[in-house]
Amino acid sequence: MILTTSTAATIARVTLEEHPDGWSLPQPFYVDEEYFALDMAHVIVPNWLFVAHTCEVAEVGDWIRVDIGSDSIIIVRGKDGEIRSFFNSCRHRGSLVCLGESGHARRLVCPYHQWSYHLDGAFAGARYLADDFDPSGFSLAPVHCGTVGGYVFVCLADEAPAFAPFADAARPFLAPHGMDDVKVAHAQVIVEHSNWKLVMENNRECYHCVGAHPELMHSIAEFDGPGSSTNGAGVAEMLDRKYAEWDADGIVHEHTTEGGLEWRVVRIPFTNDSAAMTVDGSPASARLLGALREDQRELGSVRLLHLPNTWNHVQSDHVVSFSVLPISATETKLVTRWLVHRDAVEGIDYDLAHLTQVWEATNEQDRTLAENNQRGIATRGYRPGPYVPVIENGTAEFTAWYRDMLLDGLRRAGS
Repeated sequence: MILTTSTAATIARVTLEEHPDGWSLPQPFYVDEEYFALDMAHVIVPNWLFVAHTCEVAEVGDWIRVDIGSDSIIIVRGKDGEIRSFFNSCRHRGSLVCLGESGHARRLVCPYHQWSYHLDGAFAGARYLADDFDPSGFSLAPVHCGTVGGYVFVCLADEAPAFAPFADAARPFLAPHGMDDVKVAHAQVIVEHSNWKLVMENNRECYHCVGAHPELMHSIAEFDGPGSSTNGAGVAEMLDRKYAEWDADGIVHEHTTEGGLEWRVVRIPFTNDSAAMTVDGSPASARLLGALREDQRELGSVRLLHLPNTWNHVQSDHVVSFSVLPISATETKLVTRWLVHRDAVEGIDYDLAHLTQVWEATNEQDRTLAENNQRGIATRGYRPGPYVPVIENGTAEFTAWYRDMLLDGLRRAGS
């Protein structure tokens, strides 16, 4: 259990209750470790978090480790084919069971005293146990786990919110892309010296894109998403044309609304008749995903957002997924994965540099922006400022969602 001072919780609650809509947050929310502990307890832990793809645990016994704040969890595929998640803590004396980032095992064995566990988390065996030892009480502690369309989400709370509404909405968008039949062509891990909310805030707007992301701007426009109050010159016409084509082809694209501010799924076409998010808009891979046809290359991207920690671009020939994992008040891990068809061959079907160029450049540019933002917020001169309504709607919505989530948690805790 994360402990915080009642003073910090009370001040945070009063501050948020008085905070104006559409403004950035006061300084402590970005720099203070006690406020970060409040974030973990009331925003990160109670919500579904994207942590992996099903293809990363493709075979029985495959496992990966994910660290979220001070928690470490294991994602593993069991003998029945089901993907499960457990806290990475031995039921003997609490040591980490899985030390690496990934692996394959018939059983999960703690390296400290060799207590072992079946792939479903049940206790499997140990030496020198007492005669009255009851193995049924010593399974690995489970973590809520949900999968949809090749994505793996976890919730660290004792009780998880419903996963089905999101999964039911996302499934028809992801289905044409065959996301269980992909592989990770490349993964990038960046530790940004900035608060996790700044990483998310930066992603939720494209106000900065023209000045910061020349590689990205070939395939997207500043105003091309459902969060924008205007579509910009020529974009509205392009949207109408592509939507008509997709409707005729049975491709789901309409913006979901049932997720409120917490999650959304929508398909948006690329600009400049681009086939993929590459520096010149050309295909990233010769091998299309799922059962898509060659005449369906220009499907734009399924933009899947799930707060508090992920945004995604699911395209006709590859996927770029992002997982934001808080470390501390001023450190955040960003994991980016590029996925292609599992039978695609590097050097034949795709060139890795061409596949990753846009988002490797964009991630580095965003890292600099977020870290400079963090440094500026840490100064005595920082004051919250207003988001620009015409183009920073998404950031304002994220901050509003965060405020409501944290306030609800603080009130439930009696702060």
